[in-house]
Amino acid sequence: MRFSIILIIFVLFWLMLISRIYQISIKSNYYYENLAQMNIERKYFIKPVRGEILDRHGKLLAVNDIGFSIKIAPHLTKYDKILKKRVADTKLIKLIAGIVKEFPDLNQTKLITKYVKKDSSYNHRYIPVVDFIGYDGMIGAYPKLSINKSLKIESETKRMYPAGSLATHIVGYVGRSNLKENEKDPVVEKVGVIGKTGLEREYNNVLQGELGYRLVKVSARNKEVAELEKVDPKDDQNLVLNIDLGLQKRINELFVGQAGVAVVMGIDGDIIAGVSYPSYDPNLFVGGISTKDWKALITNLDHPFTNKIVGGAYPPGSTIKMGMALAFSKAGTAVESTEYCKGYITLGKSKHKFRCWSRYGHGQVGLRKAIRESCDVYFYNKALDTGINSMAKSLRKMGLGVKTGVDLPRERTGIVPDKPWKRKRFKQGWYRGETVISSIGQGYNLATPLQVAQYTAFLATERLPTPHFVDVIAGRKVEKKYETFEVNKQHLNTIRLGMYDVCNSQRGTARRTMSKLPIIVAGKTGTSQVVSIPQGEKKRMLESQLDYYSRSHAWLTTYAPYENPKYVVTVLVEHGGHGGSTAGPIAAEIYKWMANEGYFGDDFKGKIKLKDLTKKKKGDGHGH
Repeated sequence: MRFSIILIIFVLFWLMLISRIYQISIKSNYYYENLAQMNIERKYFIKPVRGEILDRHGKLLAVNDIGFSIKIAPHLTKYDKILKKRVADTKLIKLIAGIVKEFPDLNQTKLITKYVKKDSSYNHRYIPVVDFIGYDGMIGAYPKLSINKSLKIESETKRMYPAGSLATHIVGYVGRSNLKENEKDPVVEKVGVIGKTGLEREYNNVLQGELGYRLVKVSARNKEVAELEKVDPKDDQNLVLNIDLGLQKRINELFVGQAGVAVVMGIDGDIIAGVSYPSYDPNLFVGGISTKDWKALITNLDHPFTNKIVGGAYPPGSTIKMGMALAFSKAGTAVESTEYCKGYITLGKSKHKFRCWSRYGHGQVGLRKAIRESCDVYFYNKALDTGINSMAKSLRKMGLGVKTGVDLPRERTGIVPDKPWKRKRFKQGWYRGETVISSIGQGYNLATPLQVAQYTAFLATERLPTPHFVDVIAGRKVEKKYETFEVNKQHLNTIRLGMYDVCNSQRGTARRTMSKLPIIVAGKTGTSQVVSIPQGEKKRMLESQLDYYSRSHAWLTTYAPYENPKYVVTVLVEHGGHGGSTAGPIAAEIYKWMANEGYFGDDFKGKIKLKDLTKKKKGDGHGH
């Protein structure tokens, strides 16, 4: 027994000894070999050039300006025992003074502060103090600065947006990356910038490309002696958009003095123009926006910083009525039967009046007339016969209350309410009166202008396209996508006739502005109330008599040509009063511009006289 114990101890001892010898002679050899390899090899990453963004005609919307950055060698600070912090030494002060002498616009104190903040005993890399100097500005200074071994001048690019504010909410902008963004993406960490909004953000992984690198052999003094390997970065991955910059410019001009949104979209989902007005210059954000400029943006009551195309949610008003009629039809409600409009309805014994926009009423109203003259009572009665849940189910199939799938970040869903939605949101039951006001796009209903444009494309074609701003991604064509929803074709045709009447018949609510265009347009006006109308008010005040921010939003959504739809034009004027008179002139001028540019064939190209609307007073208008 004793011998067995001694034998086991002996064997264990030798096993431990052999294991340790293996660790020292074999495994440690791998470790020290790798360490030695690291001491004689260096890997330098090569930053990719960010891809450009171009419009459909090749005009640049986002481009890279070529220039240089200036970096200073580390460890040029010292610890001040009195101040109890690191301060610049004499050499650093002289170096920065030399830089400022060449570039007087730079602030010496800020450059020193920037250096001191990043310098430490553990940092052995050159410290950037000047992020960008343009090529022309550096030409004269380069020979003087480059001979100083404590300075490193490297090629650099800076993002520029030649179109300025014309397409800001589509293109977006880049900015300096933060620590969280750096941790998520090694390319972002090395490049130092990332897309913050718009397509710059949505397609950041494409635009930024992939890092390249150089693997070099260095001497004991860290001097480069040979290049072992080089991999070029994957860069210049461009985006080509469906956007027409000329149309963007025209729409911006038409909105001067007003606030709102316009979306021009092909029936296949190609977005030709998208304007959220007012806008701002994205170049302000590239190097970091000033406090003054930022405050001016966020305190502007017209919200220039908000992308209203996908982020502005408004009551759709009467633009929802075509979808409502199809929802009634889908539920089996007799939409072909007429309703009598005396200017209002009441529910049960209640004296509360749900009024039509026309206090005199419309008399006997069928579906086509209800669309043409935007009779509210017709939709009140049909909605009560149908019920909110059935209405909501069909509207979501037509693109309302769900995201469009557009290639922009931060898209809002909008709201198409029903009983489960209200129970979840407010923990309350649903009332019949809420069904009534929902039928005309008021109450809880909210939609983005892009949702209304997509839904209008469905009305024109029976196909719901996925909207997209980008046409070509790094040489690859974007695939077009559609969804379908089966509706009663006869009822849809009647609705289209009503939309034709809106823009072309004597009693159409958009006839004045839309009936004299070179192409035939079909559409629907809408008014989204911002404030409720008191029950005791028998005669409605004119929108122009209201305080500006209490006026209703004005909608007009259209498609053309009527017989063979190609494009959708949707316009919302914030606090514009009524769609026909405020949104109508803008939509009409958009169609004229498009016809003049050949979008509807060569028959009209170059032959249309365009009107200047930039002198129109803010928010004035009348008509439903």
